[in-house]
Amino acid sequence: MANHESPIPNHRCQVVTRTITASELGTALLDENELAIIDARDHESYSRGHLLWAANMRAADANSTAPILVPRRSTRVVVMDNGGDEADHLRRILTAEGWTNVSVLDGGIKSWSDAGYELYSGVSVPSKLFGELVERHYGTPHVSATELRQWMEQERPLTILDSRTEREFQRMSIPTARSCPGGELVHRAFDLVDADATIVVNCAGRTRSILGTESLIRSGIPSRVVALENGTMGWELADLTLDHGEANAAPTPTPSGRKQASLAARQVAERFNVTRVNRATVNQWRTDEARTLYLFDVRTPHEYQKGHPRGFRTAPGGQLVQNTDEYAITRGARIVLADDDLTRSTMTASWLLEMGWETYVLDEDVNEGPREVGIPELPPDIPPVVVPPNSGDADSILGTESLVRAGMPATRQAMQDYLDWEVGLVDQYDRDDLARFTSSGWA
Repeated sequence: MANHESPIPNHRCQVVTRTITASELGTALLDENELAIIDARDHESYSRGHLLWAANMRAADANSTAPILVPRRSTRVVVMDNGGDEADHLRRILTAEGWTNVSVLDGGIKSWSDAGYELYSGVSVPSKLFGELVERHYGTPHVSATELRQWMEQERPLTILDSRTEREFQRMSIPTARSCPGGELVHRAFDLVDADATIVVNCAGRTRSILGTESLIRSGIPSRVVALENGTMGWELADLTLDHGEANAAPTPTPSGRKQASLAARQVAERFNVTRVNRATVNQWRTDEARTLYLFDVRTPHEYQKGHPRGFRTAPGGQLVQNTDEYAITRGARIVLADDDLTRSTMTASWLLEMGWETYVLDEDVNEGPREVGIPELPPDIPPVVVPPNSGDADSILGTESLVRAGMPATRQAMQDYLDWEVGLVDQYDRDDLARFTSSGWA
């Protein structure tokens, strides 16, 4: 690791700025030590090209977000920009606030690209890439929008579950669908089982429907389960009409449904080696100055607000898996998940484990023991960047996703470009030696 000197603003003394080369960072990504990679540019610039494992954090947001995203202040941190002064500005703030091991990528992301490493466009790329790899590995079954519409016209028994957030569902939805965010699917779906009905899981595009479908399949639910290919975008591309303003949600589980879901989660825990830990172990980990610990309550925000274990942040399971780089950015950290009956935490943990995260489930009901109420800490909300969709470039990718999430119209070409980009992540992964989800043998 190289060092160079740069003056602090009052010029009364010199301080050493620690730098790291692209080659050294590439090596660091392959070791087992904790590492947080932060891109200090604005969200739009970040989305046009960044390291796969880099999270986005502007200097202006550092005081509020850094303690949440990088809670251990001796964590090895690498910050970067693209030749501007954003990285050094962020480094100065972090150092002043007590982070002791912060380096700047020498030459910025251009040096990374010049060294032959990959840059990825878009946002939440690790999770979206993982979703595509899940589809490739497990062979996720799909139904096209046109075929699903035919099933509806034939009055085939169907249960359509929308795995996006409730807010997204209310903005636009597939006709007859019910809102059931991804982390809730196994928790609620057993009450909806009809042996003759096919369960169709959709999202806006691909990732959440793939992971939601595979969650239900791995739960052993006694129904055929398929993903709606390309989600609401695919529905619109097939010239079909979406509903707007719907509020039809899958109900909270009955005692019978909860029991079935809990049994399914136990079987998933055995299959994927999900480990449970007690509160005493978690409290011991809280004091471990050598390891980062993230604590997440994966229930709904409403349940969380009514009461949650001390120090646990709200992170609904489906959103946590879909946006890991907005919740936990220190690679090599411990993660502990909590809920009320271990179903949602276990299903979420099974995916995080396959993504390479060291993940545990709190072996206690969150409604027991010391609790806090309200929402003291919310996950950092990255503001959407809505740009005019221009087919074939990074702006199209970011702009299309922002428009779709906001329930606003996007052009057909922009939606198709977005879907092509997401599918194409696998090709980029296949040529990137550093893009490995270390736990699974297939990712």
